[in-house]
Amino acid sequence: MYIDFIDETNEIGEEKQQRLEALLRHAAKMEGVDGEIEMSVTFVDNDRIQELNREHRQKDQPTDVLSFAMEEMGEGEIEIVGMVGPRLLGDIIISIPRTQEQAEEYGHSFMRELGFLTVHGFLHLLGYDHMTEEEEKEMFTKQKDILDTYGLSR
Repeated sequence: MYIDFIDETNEIGEEKQQRLEALLRHAAKMEGVDGEIEMSVTFVDNDRIQELNREHRQKDQPTDVLSFAMEEMGEGEIEIVGMVGPRLLGDIIISIPRTQEQAEEYGHSFMRELGFLTVHGFLHLLGYDHMTEEEEKEMFTKQKDILDTYGLSR
């Protein structure tokens, strides 16, 4: 697994990135994702995530996490079959100010919230969603199981 961490905020040091990489490897193992995979995790401020949210989701407000899955087929896109090389999962974008706000709001550590948002984004890259009550229950149960077994429980 190759993860490209990009910290536009200069707030997430090497130690936290290593912990997130280990968490993502744990999540991938629990989800049966193996082989060569690539993805990125970018840490941004509220202005940048609001810009991306407006541009891609037509929601002109900051959010905590955005995921851009490479394996999702968009309208008019053609599936490439038999491609050789690593599996490209996509990109996760996380607002660091929102992460801090939510950690305080929920009464747990910054690392627990950062881990939660990272796993949430990762599951979206794998195709999970929470548009219906059933989908939400499945996705949030998986998140909790991954975080609890990794040791980042509430």
